[in-house]
Amino acid sequence: MSRIGRKHIDVPAGVTVSFENGVVTVKGKLGELKQEIKCKDINVVINGGVVNVERANDDKQTRAYHGLYRQLIANMVAGVQNAFTKTLIVSGVGYKCAVTGNKLVMNIGYSKPVEYTIPQGVTIACPDPLTIVVSGIDKEFVGEVAAQIKSKRPVEPYHGYGLHYSTEVVLRKEAKTAGKK
Repeated sequence: MSRIGRKHIDVPAGVTVSFENGVVTVKGKLGELKQEIKCKDINVVINGGVVNVERANDDKQTRAYHGLYRQLIANMVAGVQNAFTKTLIVSGVGYKCAVTGNKLVMNIGYSKPVEYTIPQGVTIACPDPLTIVVSGIDKEFVGEVAAQIKSKRPVEPYHGYGLHYSTEVVLRKEAKTAGKK
């Protein structure tokens, strides 16, 4: 049996979970999230403040979905309670970023500033010119938006210029050593 799938999910006070017609709905103080359960062999059982994800058989695909849907529901419960955040670091000479209206404007070494339109469902803040904080209730969407922003200027390996996550270790290459013996 799946180690992740068989764990129960504790639902905190102020969060409601419902399962109807193959759709799990989680409501909390920060918003509402929905997830469609596409596997017919997966069932979500809600008893009081505990959610269990059960499977009907031991097929390989069903076992994979068992753990997947359990973790997706757990992320939804956590997201409507406390927002998920991803922090990006901007490093480079003259690099900076700022939020103006619904756009993130980044000066990251190109001839013109790069503008990124902030999508619905996430909030982007720049507490200082070299930090970008992406937050929202949907963990997958927060990660996707952070990855899109990061792709605007990948880190180059010699000086470390570019955008990277705050938890990411930037591997630096050694520069050429011509003329030294």
